[in-house]
Parts: sequence; structure tokens; C-alpha cells
Amino acid sequence: MPSPSNLRSHLLRTVILILAAAAGVILFLPGLNTAPESTRLQIHRGTPFSTIVRDLETNGAITVRWPLKVIGRLVPSLHNIKPGRYLIPPGLSNIGLLQYLHRHDQDEVRVTIPEGLDISATAAIISRHLDIDSTSFACEATKRKLEGYLFPGTYNFPWASTPGEAQEFLLRQFHRFFSDSLRSVAEGKGLDENALLTLASIVEAETPLDEEKPLVASVYLNRLRKNMPLQADPTIQYAIPGPRRRLYYKDLRTDSPYNTYLHRGLPPGPICSPGAQSILAVLNPAETSYLYFVATGKGGHNFSTTLSAHNRNIRRYRANRDRR
Repeated sequence: MPSPSNLRSHLLRTVILILAAAAGVILFLPGLNTAPESTRLQIHRGTPFSTIVRDLETNGAITVRWPLKVIGRLVPSLHNIKPGRYLIPPGLSNIGLLQYLHRHDQDEVRVTIPEGLDISATAAIISRHLDIDSTSFACEATKRKLEGYLFPGTYNFPWASTPGEAQEFLLRQFHRFFSDSLRSVAEGKGLDENALLTLASIVEAETPLDEEKPLVASVYLNRLRKNMPLQADPTIQYAIPGPRRRLYYKDLRTDSPYNTYLHRGLPPGPICSPGAQSILAVLNPAETSYLYFVATGKGGHNFSTTLSAHNRNIRRYRANRDRR
């Protein structure tokens, strides 16, 4: 007959085996505590582990929280879960779920930044697609003086990017485009990076037509050479607070260094982020004597070398506008 001590030892081993088996089931059995279908989860920057577990329960990814909390205590490294958007596969084990969240790459979002947007408009697009507050993005970009440098294009961003990460990415795209050869061309024309982007931003704001951009660039370069005020309406739009609106003659007296009706030369900096074609237009303008241009009312512009011809084009534009 087994001694009491042997019985206790046998009982202890049995209990340990049962507990180990139970732990193994809790840890590794697929689908024990997880949903039988795919579920989605958004994890915002700075979300604590306990909140992530709660959100998993709330969205139906798990039935109860305590197994994940226990695993989190046993394996603290699994607390390190990146912010992002997750599509969680069905039927994972408890530990498999945490490992999936811990190891999974961040979800990427395809975002298009059109040409000609200022910081505020770029921030609005970024915030619609990424986990970024538009005000934070705009404030940081303004503080870093990135107007004109948020290079337009279509890109893949991690959904959980920080404002600084998104800005650095767009800034890298500009520097990748603005190669040493283009920089040499700009320097040969007496344009530093700020002057080039400033003039290109005005060209961008004046016309969406790539074929017109070298003509528009030639007008402003000709006026700069003659020390004439640029008289660029988009610079007035930029100087006036609030959304874009129709300009009035009183707006041309707006007290701002960006007012190119009052101040000769280029404004202090870009008024938007120009695209590649506007930058190239400034570097390779059309060879013209044009000093003026005005909208045709049909999508393009009429260009002229004299004020009298310009005034005729203005009358033509107004007649087209009145017929609409």
C-alpha cells in the first residue's frame, strides 16, 4: 500500500499536470476565446494594453479578457503592440492573437496629395486618411516652415504615422525630386531653393494646365527682371485669412508681405506646395516677352506684352463671363 507521502506526491504531480494541461489549452487552443470570423481593430497611438484587451472584447474578437491579461503578465513583451488598423484572422489561440498583434506590420493607406495645396489643406487630407489630427499636423508643419515642401503625389503611409513622420516622408519626396542637377539649374538662374519654390507655388496656383505653366513662369520672371510688381492674385488669397473667396479691389491693399501688389519681388516664401511640372516650368520657362495674362473664362489664359493688349483681354474675359 502506498505511503501517505507517496500519495501526496502523486496527487501533486496530477494537479500540476492538470494545471499545465489547462494552461496549455488556455494558451494554445485555437478558437477557445476568439471569434470564428475575422474582426477589425483600431489601435491609436499611446493606447495602453488594458484598453486594447477591452477593445478586443468590445468588438467581439474575444469572449473574455482575463486570459489575455494573464498572458500579458506572464509575457510582458506582448504589451508592445504597434498602433494601427488590424484585420484579425478567425480562430486564433489566445497567445496567437497577442503574437499576431505584436508582430503584425502596420496597415498602410494610399493617399493622394494634389498639387497646389497649402499646409492647412494638406493637413485636412492627411487627417481624413491617417490617425493624425489636422490641427496638430498643420501647427507642426507651420512651425517647421514646411509650406511648399509637402511634395504632391500619391503615396502609401502607415495609418498610424505621426505628424512628423508624414511630414518627413513628403519632405524626402521633394528632395528626391529636386536632384543635384536641378539644383544646379536653379543656381544658374540665381534662384535658391526658397525662391524657386515660391515662384513655382505662384505658377501652380495660377494654372492647373501643365502646357501653360512655362508661359506663366515666363511672365513672372520677365516682371522680376524689369522690377515690376508680380501682382499675383494667389498671393493675396494666401494673405487673407479663411477659405478662398472672390477677391475685391480693397483686398489688393491687404497689409501683408505676401501682397505682391504692394511689394516688389517675391513674397517671403511659398504659398502652396507646387508639383513637379510647376517647378520645372520655372527652371525651363518659355522664351517670351509676356508681362500680363488673364483668364479666358474657358479654362485657360490669354497672354500679352503690353498693358493695352492686356486690357483688351480683360474686356474679352468679362464678355465671356457675362454670357454664361
